[in-house]
Amino acid sequence: MAVEDTPKSVVNEEANPNSKENPIDRYHEEGDDAEEGEIVGGEGHGDVDESNKSAAPQSHPLEHSWTFWFDNPAVKSKQTTWGSSLRSVFTFSTVEEFWSLYNNMRHPSKLAHGADFYCFKHNIEPKWEDPICANGGKWTMNFPKEKADKSWLYTLLALIGEQFDHGDEICGAVVNIRGKERISIWTKNASNEAAQVSIGKQWKEILDYNNSIGFIIHEDARKLDRNAKNAYTA
Repeated sequence: MAVEDTPKSVVNEEANPNSKENPIDRYHEEGDDAEEGEIVGGEGHGDVDESNKSAAPQSHPLEHSWTFWFDNPAVKSKQTTWGSSLRSVFTFSTVEEFWSLYNNMRHPSKLAHGADFYCFKHNIEPKWEDPICANGGKWTMNFPKEKADKSWLYTLLALIGEQFDHGDEICGAVVNIRGKERISIWTKNASNEAAQVSIGKQWKEILDYNNSIGFIIHEDARKLDRNAKNAYTA
């Protein structure tokens, strides 16, 4: 399904790198410039159609519910077990809920270095140990900071809008804030080469990404860490 933009009522504040807040915080600052996805009306409320006030807002359900997860670097650095600092933030199931969250969250360019921000199908934890993720792998793209926000948004819209032919194979996506930001799509079944390659190629087309990308199997990454080789390329 297509995902349409909706008005944005509040705007983002510069993220404090030392903040322990999750990326979905609500602020209101008058005079800020409009950001992508924001619709700004004129001054006053004289032109508001009063007849629409009583109408119930229409909801547009997504095919799947999705959950945002956040791994705070300030907390992560103090943990001894990987994933123990990972926290679910919010689950959404409609187009309206997604935009309400997205328009009030810190985007990748505003997150602290070392942060990890995930969007996974509901009831799938973004961990190798999750039974749905255990036999899968991930495609990864790298972006300069100035391109990370739009690439992350377009990736999210492609996921929740079911734009992939093998969408059932997808677990979710993550953006890793490392200076040169990484965005990855996690999948369920690494042995299904045709599905994995299709996802990789479609993702490149959606983001108009020209560089070659690689697919690494989670099990290989677990055993070999940074020495893991690409199982597939696109």
